[in-house]
Amino acid sequence: MIITTTTVNRWYALLIVLTAPLLYVIDIFIINIAIPTIKRSLHATDGEVQLVIAAYLLGSACFLITGGRAGDYLGKKKVFFWGMGWFTLTSCICGLCQTPLQLNIARFLQGVSSAFMVTQSIALIQVLFPVPEERAKAIGWYGITLSVAAIIGQMLGGYLAETDGVVEGWRLIFFINLPVGAAAMWAIDRYLPETATTAGVKFDYAGAAVLTLALGCLIYAITEGREQHWPWWSGVLLALFVGLSLVFVRIQQLKQGPDNGALINLALFAQPVFNLGLLAVLFHFMLHTAYLLMMAVYLQDGLGMSALACGASFIPHALLFMLSSVVASRLLVKYGKKVLLTGLLLIGIAFILQYSCGDDRVTTVALIALYGLGNGMVLPFLLNIVLDKVPVQDAGAASGIFSTFQQTASGLGISIIGGIFFAVLPSGAHANGYMEALRYGLAAGTVCLVVVAGMLWALPARR
Repeated sequence: MIITTTTVNRWYALLIVLTAPLLYVIDIFIINIAIPTIKRSLHATDGEVQLVIAAYLLGSACFLITGGRAGDYLGKKKVFFWGMGWFTLTSCICGLCQTPLQLNIARFLQGVSSAFMVTQSIALIQVLFPVPEERAKAIGWYGITLSVAAIIGQMLGGYLAETDGVVEGWRLIFFINLPVGAAAMWAIDRYLPETATTAGVKFDYAGAAVLTLALGCLIYAITEGREQHWPWWSGVLLALFVGLSLVFVRIQQLKQGPDNGALINLALFAQPVFNLGLLAVLFHFMLHTAYLLMMAVYLQDGLGMSALACGASFIPHALLFMLSSVVASRLLVKYGKKVLLTGLLLIGIAFILQYSCGDDRVTTVALIALYGLGNGMVLPFLLNIVLDKVPVQDAGAASGIFSTFQQTASGLGISIIGGIFFAVLPSGAHANGYMEALRYGLAAGTVCLVVVAGMLWALPARR
C-alpha cells in the first residue's frame, strides 16, 4: 500500500525523516572528540585514526549520487528504511572492532550506508511538502537539525569517551545508534509514505567502483604513506589514483546521456562559475574538517583538557555558527559574495590569533568560537554559489556533484592537512610540541583559505 501525504501528519513524518541527517552529522562530530581515546584504546597510529574519519567520509562521498538514484528506482521509503538499517548495523560493528583495520573497514561501510539514508531524507522532504512555503520551513528545520547534531555530537563524544564501565566508553559512541536507529526504522515502516518508482533508472556501478578505488588509493597513500615515511607502495598508489581518475572520466564520457545513468554530468563543468564554486567547496571543506580534528586533539592532548571539557569548548562555536548563518542568510540577497568574503576574513583573523596566542585555554576556546562565527557566513551558502548559474533542469545533478565534492574534500582535509599536523607532532610531545604542530596545520589551512577567497573573488558580482 502506498501512503499519500494526506493520510499522514507531514510534520510528524518530518521528525522521522530528520533522524537521518541527525545521526549522520552526530557520527562525524562525536568521533572528532573521541579520536584521542580511540587511538589509545586500539593502539592505533596517527594515520590509522585519520582513516577512522576519512573512511566514513569517503564511503559516503562515493555513493551519494547512486544512493539518490536508488530511491527513484526502488522507492524512497524502502531505500530510506534499509539505509537506516545498514547504518545501525555497521555502527554496532564499529563498536565491536578490536583493531584499527577492522574499525576503518566498518567506518567505510557505515559511510556507504549513510549515503543511501541521507539522500532519501532530502528527497522525502520534497514529497511530503509539495507547497513551496511549507517546503522552505521544512528545509529550515533540516538546517537547524545539522547544527543541533553538531552540538549533540561534540557533547556526547566528550561524555561517552570518559565513561568507563562494562563497555569502553568510545564503543558506546557507536552502540548508541542502535536504539535510535531501531526506533527510526519502526517509525519509517509505520508512518512514512512510499513513493512511486521511476522506470529505466540505471546505476553507474562501474563509475562508483572506480571512483571509490581512486579516492581510496589517494587517501590511504597520503595517510599511511606519510606515517611510514613514503615507502615505494605509496608512490604506486598515487600513480594508480591518477590512472583510475582518467578511467573514471572516460567512463563518465561514455555514459553521458539521459538514459545512461552517468555518475556525474560532465557538461556542467563547461560553466566557469560552476568550476570556481566547486574549487571553493573543495578547499573550504578541506580546511574546515581538518581544523575541527586538529583542535580536538590539541585541546585534549596538548592542553590536557578532558574529553567532556573539550566537547563543551565547541558549544560557543556551534551557537555562533547558527547565529551568523541566520543573519548572513538575510544579507546574502543584498550583498552576495561579500558576505562570504567577510566570513573568510573572520576565519583568517582567528587563525592568525591562534597562531600567536600560545597555550591559553580561554583564548583558544574564544578563537574557536570566532572561527564558528566566520564559518557560519560561508559554509551554509557555498551551495548557492555553485548553483548560481546552473540551469534549473540541471540543479539536481549539480547538487549531487556538490555533495560528492564536499565529502571528498572533507576526507582529503583529514588526510592532507591532518597529515601535516601529525607529521610535525613529535612522539610524546608536550604542550609546546602540539602548539608547533597546530601552527603548521593552521598555515596549511590558511593556504586553503586564500584559495577559497580567490575563487569567490573571481566570481562575477551579483545582487
